Amino acid sequence: MLILTGLGNPGARYAGNRHNIGFMAVDEIARRWSFGPERSRFSGLAREGVIDAPSGPVKALILKPQTYYNESGQAVGAAMKFYKLQPSDVVVFYDEIDLAPGRFRMKTGGGAAGNNGVRSIAAHIGPDFRRARLGTGHPGHKDRVQGHVLSDFHKVEQGWVSELLRAVADAAPLLAAGEDEKYQAEVMRLAPAEKADPRKTGRDGD
Repeated sequence: MLILTGLGNPGARYAGNRHNIGFMAVDEIARRWSFGPERSRFSGLAREGVIDAPSGPVKALILKPQTYYNESGQAVGAAMKFYKLQPSDVVVFYDEIDLAPGRFRMKTGGGAAGNNGVRSIAAHIGPDFRRARLGTGHPGHKDRVQGHVLSDFHKVEQGWVSELLRAVADAAPLLAAGEDEKYQAEVMRLAPAEKADPRKTGRDGD
């Protein structure tokens, strides 16, 4: 059993924000693998389904906390406790400003690097969960970060956003199998994005 958590803020006004690419990613996984209907559970919206991993089908719960981004740990902690899982059974998809737009990196454990959603989850379940980091670029100065993450993707960015989300979903069997390095490589193969300085590629919607 896996818990695939996307980070984001609830409500229509935030739906297109860079901060909500985690929600977008797990929604695309649910669509690609025909998960069941969304319902309210664990202070979030949850969907159950199965991903066909190379070693066989893997049950998964997709979870979108509805507590606002910075309190995401409440929902993740409740779901993990209910299913009697370990942090290694939890994958968190979220926006990463320190990666260039379209880049993708998997990581297990470590610090929060200023991400309050990640910090909240670590406070509830410990730091040793799996992190799927979706690059959104950096606006160039720390004072502009909040405006950047809470602004919508530009129309010119929609191409790489759609490609990345589709790749994250299509490669999900490797994630379900616990092959995080292979998953990362396959996502980047399906949706190539240039390595670049995230501070020179980020845009804040001005």
